[in-house]
Amino acid sequence: MRVFAYAEPADLRKGFDGLQALVVSELGRDPLSGDCFLFLNRKRTRSKVLVWDGTGLCIYMKRLETGRFASLWERSRGASVELTMSELALFLEGSDLVGRIPLSPKKFVPRSLAETLLS
Repeated sequence: MRVFAYAEPADLRKGFDGLQALVVSELGRDPLSGDCFLFLNRKRTRSKVLVWDGTGLCIYMKRLETGRFASLWERSRGASVELTMSELALFLEGSDLVGRIPLSPKKFVPRSLAETLLS
């Protein structure tokens, strides 16, 4: 499961249809893919995660009582920032390292036995 963070402040008054429209029009992704889509408000005190669970769209929302979520906008080079599920969990817990340094290892691509023997 991948996580795509919308790299601009979002209007979190939006519900299922509004967030789904942002996923399609701004991120160019399919909201029914099973991936998670993270949205933040301008002050970075509230977040919403939109995800398809196989039967319908779900929205998970978190409001921080103190502090702010990490700024993902500094890291972005486009309309979205891709995170791992571990990074999303750290982000929602309030870790300020998310977006500053890579927290997950690089994607592992197994090589075939033939490639291993030839190298």
